Amino acid sequence: MTSPVRLVIVIAALVWSGVAAAQTIYPIDRAQILQGAKFDLKVEFPGAPPAGDLRVTINGEDAGKVLGKEATVVEREDGAARTAYWIRNAELSGSRPVVVEASAGGSTARVTWDVFGTPDGRLARNVILLVGDGLSIAHRTAARMLSKGISQGKYHGELAMDSMSNMALVSTSGTDSIVTDSANSITAYATGHKSCVNALGVYCASNHANRQHPQFETIAELAKRKLGLAVGIVTDTEIQDATPSGFVAHTRARSDYEDIVEMYFGLQPDVVLGGGAQFFRPAGVDRGKRRDGQDYIQKFQHAGYAFVDTATTLGDVAARPETRRLLGLFNDRNIDGALDRRFLKKGTVAKFPDQPDLTDSVRAAFQVLSRNDQGFLLLVEAGRIDKYSHSLDWERAVYDTIMFDNAVAVAKEYAARSNDTLVIVVPDHAHPVSIIGTYDDRKGDELRERLQTYASAGFPDYPAPDEAGYPPRVDVERRLAMVFAAYPDHCDAGRPHLDGENVPTIAAGAAGESAGDRPGEKAAAAETPTYCAPGEARKIGNLPITARSGVHAADDVLLTADGPGADAFRGRVDNTYVFRAIARALGLAK
Repeated sequence: MTSPVRLVIVIAALVWSGVAAAQTIYPIDRAQILQGAKFDLKVEFPGAPPAGDLRVTINGEDAGKVLGKEATVVEREDGAARTAYWIRNAELSGSRPVVVEASAGGSTARVTWDVFGTPDGRLARNVILLVGDGLSIAHRTAARMLSKGISQGKYHGELAMDSMSNMALVSTSGTDSIVTDSANSITAYATGHKSCVNALGVYCASNHANRQHPQFETIAELAKRKLGLAVGIVTDTEIQDATPSGFVAHTRARSDYEDIVEMYFGLQPDVVLGGGAQFFRPAGVDRGKRRDGQDYIQKFQHAGYAFVDTATTLGDVAARPETRRLLGLFNDRNIDGALDRRFLKKGTVAKFPDQPDLTDSVRAAFQVLSRNDQGFLLLVEAGRIDKYSHSLDWERAVYDTIMFDNAVAVAKEYAARSNDTLVIVVPDHAHPVSIIGTYDDRKGDELRERLQTYASAGFPDYPAPDEAGYPPRVDVERRLAMVFAAYPDHCDAGRPHLDGENVPTIAAGAAGESAGDRPGEKAAAAETPTYCAPGEARKIGNLPITARSGVHAADDVLLTADGPGADAFRGRVDNTYVFRAIARALGLAK
């Protein structure tokens, strides 16, 4: 019979042999790494083996020797049963496959990286990346119908994003799920690395602290460090939201808004325009929410930034030749969408009556960024397409798609002046949304009576659009029937929400707006009114009971591009390829 001591030793040996093969290497297998870009190499060894038992190699040689840096080994990292091997701010030269092996306790883990270079010289002086957050094919189709018109099955015009020279399908899944969120997806565009839901600019390792996960350099950091480019970030969401933060942030939690503002200040993009003023100001000061007492508006001003908070001052200040750094914050939270600002005057328009249109912000950014002799990199996000799709409010989402397309037109006009600018238009992910017919109020009172399909659907009767492409009314008798395939329990009126953004559900026992693109906010059970209003249909949700809004889809999204370097886009590509194409156009592997 085995003694108790002997049994413990045997069990320990079995546990060690079982977990030793599970060491995890970051960057992960099949990672694509730009030559000369900085990244953190981390290996996690379960079971906390001693430092002397570890061996990490790159193509058979000691990793520290290859990277020219001494490794740091942390036994029982964060007090856990693991040993961490770190080499931070590493770089690799040469274009070649790289095999990384990590051994301990008689077992070995292995990953292969593709280290890639770029052609000598620069194809493009400037790059403009326009991201329609959540922009799906149905959004584009509806925007074309409303802004250009359709009759006898043919459109009367094209969207600016339609008429571009190159096109590709982009797949968007992340390391942990087939369905991505905006943080993970912008990380792929901005760094060329896959990550997981809620993460910005890091791999999702086992670290406890959000800012201690393995990092990799963003395209904005590379552009400033290697080429001296000006960097601009323009959005109609909170500037700390996931997509705009993708150029500057390195954190496991996209909700770390205070830390993300600090990261903005660390990189200091030349132009920063959007919402989210409350996280720039200390708590107790002008609706501020910062708990650290810092006033980042003042810090940016002391660093040489002109500060604006209205559309009127934005245009005036951007036009001044001496303005080379610009911070604009136009709402405490998200900037109101086009339908509310231009027509319905809902949302926070009464509180913030002078918010810029996305086209205003893009024009201002061009004025300032063009003053840099080395060129610029500009990220433009139309973020409320996604947020209105989460709240199942398709009219607001489509009006913002029209606005986004107007911003694309402004970018194309700028690029056409000198033919040295690469313009990329791409969603970060899709929503499960489709146009299935029309709602005709003359057909009855109930939702399913009003829904018309095939020949009965005909064409919607929206009035002719104004000069900016917006029909002045959405509450017409025969409207598009644009429906979402994933939804919580809610009441569906099949009519536009004229009194404000739709709120499908609220957290049980709470009041306020529905959750948007922040997966961590969806923990509470959802609550829907017991009775729906006359003419509304009570829809039993097909999402988990905790869901309070619509969700993303894993569908491929459509990218279009113009300008030097646009020829890289064709067929189907992974979202990480967008980074690679931008790096190629700028010649960043120097």
